[in-house]
Amino acid sequence: MAVLKGLIKIEGTLDDLTFYKGKNGYFIRTKGGISKERIQNDPAFIRTRENAKEFGLAATAGKILRRALYVLFCNSKDNTLPSRLMSTMMLIKNQDTISSRGLRNPAVGLTTPEGKALLQNFDCNENAILAQVLRADYTVNTTTGEISILDFIPGTQLVAPPGATHVTLQSAFLNLDFTTEVMDLQLSDPVNLPINLTSDNVTLAPAAVTGAGITMMLLQLSFFQEMNGVQYHLNNGAFNTLNIVRVV
Repeated sequence: MAVLKGLIKIEGTLDDLTFYKGKNGYFIRTKGGISKERIQNDPAFIRTRENAKEFGLAATAGKILRRALYVLFCNSKDNTLPSRLMSTMMLIKNQDTISSRGLRNPAVGLTTPEGKALLQNFDCNENAILAQVLRADYTVNTTTGEISILDFIPGTQLVAPPGATHVTLQSAFLNLDFTTEVMDLQLSDPVNLPINLTSDNVTLAPAAVTGAGITMMLLQLSFFQEMNGVQYHLNNGAFNTLNIVRVV
């Protein structure tokens, strides 16, 4: 590695030299590493090729799920969602005990109880963990997709962000085939409540339950601030929760 001295500061690659900026100045290094052709063909790198293939399958599974839930992710996600979901899918593909090494797939791993357990309780917004925001018990009917919260008091059973005056609760019922990418997403009617000490029985149920594949039920809490009779998303949804409460 050489240090670049002079008035002209260069970043990038020129022939076999790479110019880059480091903490202590500008540096030059020669191109190195193993060629792509060798990795793709050398028997010594068979494990590398297998790992890369499975990494790609996990990335695809995460992308399929994010696309299926896009309408909910719009206001309930954080910047780490893709990488966190990718890490979860990598763990789920390890539950595929049928496929050969290099072909283990989250789509197969999710058909096992262990794979489903890894995805269940996944929080789509790391800044708003459902278990830390909602302090009320809820029940989930995995047949109808109905989520119920009895005697819900928002003022004492929510850890609401500062400035929030209202909360909207909504559930989702998703059937997703990770192999064919065929999906059916059904949303419940939203329930909007003031954050006060009034008790309500909340029932969230999809209009219909259709489709086939891996079944997921999700619970979303969105926070609003009311001003002059109009409710506005609080901080563009940064405090909204979205949790995969069941995978069956």
